[in-house]
Amino acid sequence: MTRSALLVRHGQHERNDRVAELLRGRGFRLDQRFVARGDELPALDEGHDLCVVYGGPQMASEAEQIDYLAAELRWIDDWVGAGRPYLGICLGAQMLARSQGAKVEAHRAGLHEVGYAEVLPTPRGREVLPEPMYAYHWHSEGFDVPAGAELLAVGRVFENQAFRLDGRIYGLQFHPEVTREMMQEWMTEASHCLLRPGAQSREQQIAGAERYHEPLGAWLEGFLDRWIEGR
Repeated sequence: MTRSALLVRHGQHERNDRVAELLRGRGFRLDQRFVARGDELPALDEGHDLCVVYGGPQMASEAEQIDYLAAELRWIDDWVGAGRPYLGICLGAQMLARSQGAKVEAHRAGLHEVGYAEVLPTPRGREVLPEPMYAYHWHSEGFDVPAGAELLAVGRVFENQAFRLDGRIYGLQFHPEVTREMMQEWMTEASHCLLRPGAQSREQQIAGAERYHEPLGAWLEGFLDRWIEGR
């Protein structure tokens, strides 16, 4: 029986990202919903085995002011309340945190995290992240950890980098799904972000990808297998 993965996207265009490709390669049928284009999110009984909620240019701190994001917050609360597998990436993690009553806000010193930065495991997080690694980031807000969640990884600019709710419900502040092509597209489409405090230059990001892109991809494969199998 073919398994189904729901992919919730906040952009306008489909991206050939690493998470989607790995899920497809593991036999999942991909159901992609573009909420900013007006796509509705499915009912819980539509048969999806897991859900990935991606990043986007929206601000989770303003979600209640945007109709489709407010509806998404309610949907996420229902989904995770039913104990369904959820992986939130960047905005998707922030939306998960907001749905559970946690705060999402800008860095207190006005810093942004754009480019490769080190992520370090907490003692509880070593089973998911065995050792520190450099991950790709592109965000200006960070999340508090929801009540009852486990903090799995921390960073030096935005402290909270990964958390887990019950079982297979994860939020990641960083972007393991980004391909080299996506990174180039983001740096072109949102080049103004490279001028923000704390952001790495195009040259720094390209150099970072040479060192860290493949190790991050290897970690992602192991993480997804663990998530899919419920280990």
